Amino acid sequence: MKFIDLHTHSSASDGTDSPAQLVAKAHAAGLAAVAITDHDTLSGLDEGQQAGRELGIEVVRGCEISTGTELGELHILGLWLPQNPQRLLERLRWLRERRAERNVGIVKILQNLGYDICMDEVLAAAKGESVGRPHIAEVLLRKGFAKDVRQVFKEFLGSRGKAYLPKTVLEPEESVSLLASSGATVSLAHPLLWKAPAGWLDTVVARLKDYGLSAIEAYHSEHSEADIRTCLALAKRFDLGVSGGSDYHGSNKPTIRLGQGYGGLRVSQSVLEDLKQRRLAADLDI
Repeated sequence: MKFIDLHTHSSASDGTDSPAQLVAKAHAAGLAAVAITDHDTLSGLDEGQQAGRELGIEVVRGCEISTGTELGELHILGLWLPQNPQRLLERLRWLRERRAERNVGIVKILQNLGYDICMDEVLAAAKGESVGRPHIAEVLLRKGFAKDVRQVFKEFLGSRGKAYLPKTVLEPEESVSLLASSGATVSLAHPLLWKAPAGWLDTVVARLKDYGLSAIEAYHSEHSEADIRTCLALAKRFDLGVSGGSDYHGSNKPTIRLGQGYGGLRVSQSVLEDLKQRRLAADLDI
């Protein structure tokens, strides 16, 4: 049996491997396919696809968009993105601009608190165009202001941290519609990472399906077996496809391995084939 990974991050956003390195590692791990799904950017996809062609591994073009709900962030994955989806690219550019403003604000707070950090250092830590809190965390760690990433986010950058600023995000409906109108398979990412009231997720899925939601990410590094069963039942209830991936970030999340998550995750190639069949039935390219 062959395996796949449809949720990974490269240095184009907050991962540490370049897109080519990520694809090479996926190939070395024996994966049949890998999707690159960086936050708010498509900038690593061409490099990743070229590496895939050279190595003989299928690379699915994707991205991940954070959206806001009354319970917090809801993440949306787009898979099989076309080469130049202009409306999507424009909105992602707008999100990155808002993120850049937030970064400046966080750094100013840290400076006012007496921490020796500047934006040039943050930009140097980032290797791609999507710059965010992980890159600020990298600078804080390198300068010895915290012992590990957990402490950085607890003390400084998390929602209760002393340098926290809220992130500007899109509405779920707009994100799903943008991705769907671009021809993507639109998947709800790791939907059981937080506790929601009974029936809340069903209501959200029913609403987003009307905007183009077409899959549920059932298999994820932080989903338990019970979570997986819940997601599979949800997908069946709403006649949606099923997706899955590790949420790999390289050394930024060192316990997560490509295609294996924390060690037990395995996403069968049959998951990919089912998603492809659904795309063909909807007259979409694969």
